[in-house]
Amino acid sequence: MSVLKEFRDFAVKGNVIDLAVGVIIGGAFGKIVDSLVNDIVMPVISTLLGGHIDFTNLFLVLGTIPDGVPRTFDALKKAGVPIFAYGNFITISINFILLAFVIFQMVKVVNRVRSMDAPPAPPTPEDIVLLREIRDSLKK
Repeated sequence: MSVLKEFRDFAVKGNVIDLAVGVIIGGAFGKIVDSLVNDIVMPVISTLLGGHIDFTNLFLVLGTIPDGVPRTFDALKKAGVPIFAYGNFITISINFILLAFVIFQMVKVVNRVRSMDAPPAPPTPEDIVLLREIRDSLKK
């Protein structure tokens, strides 16, 4: 019975609950950024590069393609053909860079808000100021 009590005490601690909420929100946020990359950013980048390039379909076939299997990323994956999917890596890398940039911007905003809400530092007591002046004059 004590193991159950210990587990309950652990599970309802503030840090564990905060972590769970962060993981859930992070998962949903990851889906939003994934949609941003795949539906908005990647089409613009592919258009700027001279055509409607779908980065996820950029790959090199490393094995032999069986007869009747179309030369598409999904069909080759499903057929078990080894492929070097560098386009998918490009997409995921851009996704990571955007996610890191958005999180960086969010942290900057939160830090700015926290610094605005922080109470001003209390003034230094007079005796400390006097001791510092004496120290500085002794150094000279």
